[in-house]
Amino acid sequence: MDELDLELLKVAQDGLDLTERPYRVWGEVLGMGEDEIISRLRAMEGEGIIRRFAATIGHRALGILANALIAWRVPPEKVDEAGAIFAAAEEVTHCYERATAQDWPYNIYTMVHSRSREECLQIAERLSSRSGISDYIVLFSEKEYKKISARI
Repeated sequence: MDELDLELLKVAQDGLDLTERPYRVWGEVLGMGEDEIISRLRAMEGEGIIRRFAATIGHRALGILANALIAWRVPPEKVDEAGAIFAAAEEVTHCYERATAQDWPYNIYTMVHSRSREECLQIAERLSSRSGISDYIVLFSEKEYKKISARI
């Protein structure tokens, strides 16, 4: 990664303009052509400097108001299998394994978003059915305090 890549990332973190040629706008700021912008983004993705370059959506503006963290108690011998099932589900945006604690036996965590709490509960039931894991708890978000991407 060179200095121009770093400058590109600084510009990119503020998002694309909704124009027909958004990379042209960045190119004007950085003194590069659109092809170079795209080439540099692809190279940084290929090298693992950035994980992906994609749109993010303000889910609340789209009516997605219910957010649920589902904590699963998965036997150690089924963690990989259940984790793969959960991670493959379209409704799951995040899927993590974490250590258990003495008073907290849950070791797999999935995050789902929906239009209602009822829909989130239905998603949890479907995931339970698919995975065969019936010991879980659904925790709903009550308030969003801060939501921003990492900054350079």
